[in-house]
Amino acid sequence: MNLTNHQFRLAARPVGLPKREDWSYTEEPVREPAEGELLVKVLYLSLDPAMRGWMNEGKSYIAPVGIGEVMRAGAVGRVIASKHPGFAVGDFVSGTFGVQEYALSNGKGVTKVDTGFAALPVYLGTLGMPGMTAYFGLLDIGKPKEGDTVVVSGAAGAVGTVVGQIAKLKGCRVIGIAGGADKCRYLVDELGFDAAIDYKSEDVKKALRTHCPKGVDIYFDNVGGDILDAVLAQLALRARIIVCGAISQYNNTGPVKGPANYLSLLVNRASMTGMVVFDYAARYGEAAREMAGWMAAGKLKSREDIVEGLETFPDTLLKLFKGENTGKLVLKVAGE
Repeated sequence: MNLTNHQFRLAARPVGLPKREDWSYTEEPVREPAEGELLVKVLYLSLDPAMRGWMNEGKSYIAPVGIGEVMRAGAVGRVIASKHPGFAVGDFVSGTFGVQEYALSNGKGVTKVDTGFAALPVYLGTLGMPGMTAYFGLLDIGKPKEGDTVVVSGAAGAVGTVVGQIAKLKGCRVIGIAGGADKCRYLVDELGFDAAIDYKSEDVKKALRTHCPKGVDIYFDNVGGDILDAVLAQLALRARIIVCGAISQYNNTGPVKGPANYLSLLVNRASMTGMVVFDYAARYGEAAREMAGWMAAGKLKSREDIVEGLETFPDTLLKLFKGENTGKLVLKVAGE
C-alpha cells in the first residue's frame, strides 16, 4: 500500500492556550490492515472543547493523550481496505480516528453512517457527540417540563444550538447566552430561541433578571466562570443545572474559578450534576433515531463551520477558545 499518513502528535502539555510547539507534525507509511482490522481514510475531523482537557495530565473521565501519541479526535471517513467482517470497502464510518489522514481500527467504537440521510459533517455535530451530549444532558438530567425556563451558555456552539432546539420542542422557554450580535441573531431568528444575551456587550446578571423573571428552571452550562455565577443568582425553586463544560476555564494558567454563588443551590433546593456523554454510549442509537426524525421533519437544524486542511489543525482548534465558530467546528481533511 503506497500511502503516506500525516499526523498531529502531542509534543508537550500545553500551558494556557495550545501553541504550535505543543504539536509535532509527523508522517509514516500506511500499512495494510491485519485480520480483523479496517483502514479508514479520514475525511472530516471533529474539533471539540473537550480536546483541551484531554491534553492535560491528571485524573479525568478519560485517560489523557500521551506525549508522542496521535491527538485524539472524533472523525468520519471512508473504509478503503478491510479484513473486518462488519465493514466493507466504501462504507462511510464514524469513530475516534485521531488527527491524521488514515486510521487503522479493530472496529471497536466504529459505526456506519448513512450519507443518504445527512452529510458527513452532520455526524460529527447534531448526529454525533455534541448532539448526544445535548440530548442526554437536557432530557436525562434537566428533565424539562412544558413551560420551564431553560438557559444555555455557549448557545451558538455545537452542543448549545441543539440543547436550545430540543428544549423548544419540549415546550420550554429558551434563553441563549452567546458572544456577539451575529450569534445572538442566529439563535433567535434561525433556531427559534425566545431570547439571546450577548455576554460581550450586555450585563448578563441584569439580562437574566429581565428574561427570566420567575427564575431559571434548567441551566445547561458549557462555559463555567462568571456566567455560571450569574445564573446561580437567578435560579428558580428546584432548578437543575447540567455541568457539561467550562470553556472559560480550560486555558487558565492559575486555579479554576469555582462558583461563588453555590449557596443558591441550598436556598433553592437546586441540583448541579456533571455529565459525560460517554456514559450514555449504550443509548446513542435511541438518541440518533429521535433526532434524525426531528431533522427529517424540519424541527431540528444543524450548522457546521468547516475549515479545510489537516495542516491548519493547531490554528483551527483555537477558534473554539476564541469564540470564532458558530455551530459545529469541523476540519475537512480530504474530499469524499
